[in-house]
Amino acid sequence: MRIATTIFLTDRTVSPTHLARTLEERGFAGLYLPEHTHIPVSRTTSAPMGGELPEQYGRTLDPFVALAQAAAVTRRLHLGTGITLVAQHDPIGLAKQAATLDHLSNGRLTLGIGYGWNVEEAADHGVDWPTRRERVRAHMALMRALWSPKPTAYESPYGSVQASLAYPKPATPPRELPAGERLHGPRTLIGGAAGPKLFAAVADHADGWLPIGGGGLTENLPVLRQVWEDAGRDPKTLQVVPYAVQPTPGKLAHYAELGIEEVVLQLPSAREEEVLRTLDDYAQYL
Repeated sequence: MRIATTIFLTDRTVSPTHLARTLEERGFAGLYLPEHTHIPVSRTTSAPMGGELPEQYGRTLDPFVALAQAAAVTRRLHLGTGITLVAQHDPIGLAKQAATLDHLSNGRLTLGIGYGWNVEEAADHGVDWPTRRERVRAHMALMRALWSPKPTAYESPYGSVQASLAYPKPATPPRELPAGERLHGPRTLIGGAAGPKLFAAVADHADGWLPIGGGGLTENLPVLRQVWEDAGRDPKTLQVVPYAVQPTPGKLAHYAELGIEEVVLQLPSAREEEVLRTLDDYAQYL
């Protein structure tokens, strides 16, 4: 099982370059970073974990800039977003960012995507909250059009692009889909809670699922696998990566029994000394 990590990197934590070097030197598989552009102080949306929203949510570094720094000082460490708030982006610009990072890192990018939880943050980006799922699907389709090897047009109510020259192309090879189609772009995992809508989206336009916290996999994995196969996807290609996990030996052993090949462990949003102490503790799982 590959052991990756995630952390809220901020202007007060360990730097991306130092953390990335340390993770690679110690044998960790990857570094995933979350995204929030801002947190409106008038927020009425409840924090996803309940209670007060931790300070780091409003201080988070841009994940693509931070991961580019990490890519520049490593050679093997995989790089991921967990998650990119796709509805809040211009998809043409996001396609360029993701393709550039995947190209410069020689195919090390995982694009973790999701629908978000903060209504006020999304509203400032012009996102109509009830349409966010349709918007994410359309944005991803537009991005795949730009990542295609031939100029490909795409049009939807949420964004359009003419057939265009768009380079660099992602370094990650395309994956086979039913009916001879291909999935272009970096490895893409959709984060979110289990349910029919989420699983349908995973089977439609992703490589797998990024279950936040990793709970409920025993019940939900068989359901997702059935949805995946019903969509004509190859059962061997489904990837499920438990994310932001607080590990125990028993929990990781259970994941291994379920066939999980990668898990992302949560690091504290802290300075170097505390992060290194946590990595010392996590070394038992490598």
